[in-house]
Amino acid sequence: MIRLFFNLEWKQFSRASYFQKGIAIKILLFLAAIYFGGAAIMLGVGLFFIAKKIKPDLDPIILVNNFLIYWFLFDLVIRFFLQQLPVMNIKPLMTIPIKRNTVIHYLLGKTALSFFNCIALFIFLPFSIVLLVQGYAVVNVFCWFLSIIILTFCVNFINFLINKNNTFFYSIAGVLFVFLGLETYGYFKISEPIGKAFNMLYQQPYLVIIPLLFLFLLYKKNYSDIRKGFYLDGAISKKADRVKSLDLNWVNRFGSVAVFLKNDIRLILRNARPKQVLLMSGLFLFYGLFFYTQSAYKNMPAFLAFASMFVTGGFLMTFGQLVPSWDSEYYKLLMSQNIPYSKYLESKWYLMVVAVFVSFILSIPYLYFGWDIFGMIAAGALFNIGLNSFITLFGGALNRVPIELNVKAKAFSNTNGFNPTQMLIALPKLVLPMLLFYVPYKIINFQAGLIVLALSGVLGIVFRNFFLSKIEGVYQKGKYKTIAAFAEKK
Repeated sequence: MIRLFFNLEWKQFSRASYFQKGIAIKILLFLAAIYFGGAAIMLGVGLFFIAKKIKPDLDPIILVNNFLIYWFLFDLVIRFFLQQLPVMNIKPLMTIPIKRNTVIHYLLGKTALSFFNCIALFIFLPFSIVLLVQGYAVVNVFCWFLSIIILTFCVNFINFLINKNNTFFYSIAGVLFVFLGLETYGYFKISEPIGKAFNMLYQQPYLVIIPLLFLFLLYKKNYSDIRKGFYLDGAISKKADRVKSLDLNWVNRFGSVAVFLKNDIRLILRNARPKQVLLMSGLFLFYGLFFYTQSAYKNMPAFLAFASMFVTGGFLMTFGQLVPSWDSEYYKLLMSQNIPYSKYLESKWYLMVVAVFVSFILSIPYLYFGWDIFGMIAAGALFNIGLNSFITLFGGALNRVPIELNVKAKAFSNTNGFNPTQMLIALPKLVLPMLLFYVPYKIINFQAGLIVLALSGVLGIVFRNFFLSKIEGVYQKGKYKTIAAFAEKK
């Protein structure tokens, strides 16, 4: 039976319409997996010695156990956004004479091959080997390692549950940030009491039964949830949702593009994928904290300019790069209407401008780091509005991958969405703000760099119509190719 499942999986993979087109990308993803896997192994080998260097007076196994809670919480947050769950593959199996229990067990067992589970193996297996070489007890190390792997699978199955309810995810992400904040500023170190629990898993090997029991309960819960919905009628029936009307009269002030703006706002508020993008763009507001708090970057202003652009450009880059894919489900209907393409693009530009402005308002707390940093954020916001928005719209013309609005994006899915040309178009968005700031900064001073970066955005706003007309020409030229691509069945 397992052989049959693997055979079906291979046919699904090899016969997909994007197999030949995406083969190069799959090779790149495979190489990336090798790279990150190798980095994880090196980290695992060096983890013992890193811990010894950080806290010479503390046993490395204790220090690692103290921070395992953050590893599992961070792993869960990353899985929520990136891990592709196999549950969606059950529909074509419903019509095959195979027992439901067998299919469900296969789907749940299939997750053991997830790359996210392998990362934990690549890190903690070398670390455990180093512990054994250093003379730690074999039974204790083995049971501790087994507990960590079992808990990794627990995180995997917890991800199944929270993917069905965003409230759980928001709660977990909030707890992670609160714990990190309290730990960083020394108010309360949650790592110490929870670290003692992980230390018990090492000191008392028989306690491995606790993670094993937890894994069993999570497996049964996921099995039960999938089995309840494992009916053909449930798979093909459409759930009727009551849609509340939205009062968007305030959008009318934008004139002829208001109808497009209303459509985009409703699309974002009513569908899972746009909501996910909106959430991810909100996380970009914290991007500056990784740079502004590190003393290493204080003498690297070009990287600070790079970070400042990301603080206000989250929505612009995550939403804007997928224009016109957001409208792929009804793009043919949209293009058959007697509407100016320029208005369609202008509405997307306005939406990104409003998002940048809102992000800039929300970034006001960065004044804590000084006026120079906040001035850099303001200059980055102008660059995003005046130049980055047009570069993003231009790159969107090369993206012809349809989007399922109510299916969340996951890692390694829709690999045909990776477009080498589009990746080249993305380079100016990353490099240009650094050059615009760094060159005048190096020649004159810091303020000159800010002025040039801000003026580049102002010039883009002044020549808005020129840029939009050029971008419209690119969209018009590839209009029918885009329609055909959106109509293709994946």
